[in-house]
Parts: sequence; C-alpha cells; structure tokens
Amino acid sequence: MESATAGRRVEPFDYQAAPVVVRPDIAEAHRKAWQRLARAGNWWSGAERIAIAAEMRGARTCSVCRDRKAALSPAAVDREHESCTDLPKPAIDAIHRMSTDPGRLTKAWYESKLETGLTPEQYVEIVGVVVTVISVDTFHLALGLPLEPLPEPVPGEPTRYRPPGATQEGAWVPTIPSDRLTEAEADIYHGSRGFYVIRAMSLVPDEVRMLDTLSKAHYLPHKQVGDPASSGNRAISRPQIELLAARVSAVNQCFY
Repeated sequence: MESATAGRRVEPFDYQAAPVVVRPDIAEAHRKAWQRLARAGNWWSGAERIAIAAEMRGARTCSVCRDRKAALSPAAVDREHESCTDLPKPAIDAIHRMSTDPGRLTKAWYESKLETGLTPEQYVEIVGVVVTVISVDTFHLALGLPLEPLPEPVPGEPTRYRPPGATQEGAWVPTIPSDRLTEAEADIYHGSRGFYVIRAMSLVPDEVRMLDTLSKAHYLPHKQVGDPASSGNRAISRPQIELLAARVSAVNQCFY
C-alpha cells in the first residue's frame, strides 16, 4: 500500500503518524520553537543554539552523565563529558547537568561556571534552549515518534540585549521585578507580577516568550494559570491537569 505521505511534502512536526490526534496549536507551537531555536538569540548565535540542542540530546547517552546520576554525589565523577560540539567546556557541563541531573544543581556549582567563563546571560539562554528542546522531544518520545531533526542555523549575530531593569533579587541569576520592566520587555509577565518560574528566565526576555508559546500549547495560557476554575478548554479538568503537572514536575526533580 502506498504511504499516506507519498507525493506530498512533509512539513516539520507533521503529526499524521501519531497514535492520537495532535491539536493543530501544539504542532504550530513546535514549529515556532524550532524557528526560534535556529535564529541568533541574545547571547548565542543560531549555530551555537543548535549546538546547545545537540549537546542536550547527546547527554542522554553520555557515560559521564550516567555515572554521575548513579553516584552519591555528582562530584564523585571527575571526567569530561562525551561532547559532540566545540562549545566551551563550562557550557557543555551546564547543558549536560541541566539535561540529566537537574535536581542536584547547586548555587556553588552555578558560581563555578561563572568563574570559568560563562556569564549569567549565557546561562539563562542555555536554560531556555534546553527547556525548549526537552519539551518538544519529550512530547515525541511520549507518542513513540522519532525526534524532529534539528533545524539548520540561521546566520546572524546575538543582540547582546540585557534588560536594564534586571537586578539581583535573591535568585542565582539577575531577574526583573515587575515594577522594573521597560517597554522592550513589558509583555513578558502579561500584566502580572511574574510567576517565579517565568521571572527566573527574565534576564533573557525572548526565552520567556518562547516558554510562553510552549506553555500555551502544553499547559495553559499565562493569564489562565492563576484562575483555578480555568481548564483552557482542555479535554480533562483543571484538577486533572494539575495532578499531571505535579507528577511530571516531581519526576523531573523540579523544586518549584
């Protein structure tokens, strides 16, 4: 029998082969994520952002990450990661640790990355790229689908934009209090004070915007999160949504 896709161009994130119906807004959010992934960000070029994504995927089979995860302390394993890119070593370690053992990251470890050359701005953008790719890849793995190939990087230089309102509020990285937002990033909190899980990435506002795009599709629109009666017109109730969200957070060792 001729394939259902024969004779037509398969678009990125074509979910025709999925075992369940995938909502169009999810596929569109994933396409936007891949387009954003390929472009230069605030602190990494498009090629470097794709390299970050490749390292995130490679961390799944890194023997150092596997041994560290099994060790009583990650400090017990003192070897270099099995890398597939030429990114700086502090960035590679950050990517692998975020991807495979996030529950044991510490402020002292974060500060050691700064001492070896990584900046807070670069660190936050790495978090944004890792979160984007893990979110999309996990969706594919849950449906038993092959991972979407990483896009080709788009030429261009990072903007190096640092929000002037960013300040040290008590988090590891500088963040933006809601009363210090300037016009350039006034949209990122949607008029709220800024949930801490979002504010944590506010040093790089474009990564907050990307997180918001995925959150609308995978969870709820930002403005509905604080309304316990809202279920975003999903097929399951809000209590069921929160039960699943809490379980996923626990499995992923998310302290939020």
